[in-house]
Amino acid sequence: MTHVEDELNSQPECWNRAAAQAAEHAPALPAPGERVAVVGCGTSYFMAQAIAVLREAAGRGETDAFAASEFPHGRAYDRVVALTRSGTTTEVLDLLEKLKGTTRTTAVTADPATPVMSLADEPVVLDYADERSVVQTRFATTALTLLRAHLGLHTGAVVEDARTALTTPLPEGLVDCSQFTFLGRGWTVGLANEAGLKMREAALAWTEAYPAMEYRHGPISVTTRGTATWMFGTAPDGLARQVRGTGGLWVGGTLDPLAELVRAQRLAVAVAAARGLDPDRPRHLTRSVILAP
Repeated sequence: MTHVEDELNSQPECWNRAAAQAAEHAPALPAPGERVAVVGCGTSYFMAQAIAVLREAAGRGETDAFAASEFPHGRAYDRVVALTRSGTTTEVLDLLEKLKGTTRTTAVTADPATPVMSLADEPVVLDYADERSVVQTRFATTALTLLRAHLGLHTGAVVEDARTALTTPLPEGLVDCSQFTFLGRGWTVGLANEAGLKMREAALAWTEAYPAMEYRHGPISVTTRGTATWMFGTAPDGLARQVRGTGGLWVGGTLDPLAELVRAQRLAVAVAAARGLDPDRPRHLTRSVILAP
């Protein structure tokens, strides 16, 4: 078993632990009414997108998401939350250093022995969700679970759906598809983006991701026999029928969207195996992007 398989299989236990710790970490997490920006790079950026939509939709306050390198320094925020598994990503550390003393910062990380611990005002350590694989799975979803629980949006049913996602066979013919499109709505757009990234990282697959209502505005033109379109959450009316009409494979989300992401992680590993690739060592990638001065 690869490291990434072992790590993605451990997610239900990690989610339970994060949810149980939400009250303990509450003082370091955004308070109701705060104007918040959530930042990250790669997978963490896509988790930030999901968190931002969830928090604002829950009425907890204005919430934006940015790639750490694209943070708008001209805007005022009460708190910036940085997601960084390694605690060493250059863009995140640079941002936290610039914000020190001017904006309250929280860092959610997996490694307490890294520079982010001194740069963030309030670090939150999820060391039990750290990973050996370059490809992120459990840290990202555990960080999102912590924030969902903090917002009162996590239930035991989410964990049960994750267990189902780990044990239910993938749709027939899915692994053999030549192209994959992931769709979301609201907070699940971030999950769709992350599913596409997992497929590119682990399996070198041709993948795209879009808000579901944007799919008809051009992207559907690539859909045909031998391609797959996967929906995270409730699909717009008529979209499944339209995709099937192209000859493409439609995969409807039947589980909690975060559990659907676990299924997509499994797909990435399965496609990598079918193509003779090692998902623990993606081409051209390292566990953390550390740039020279």
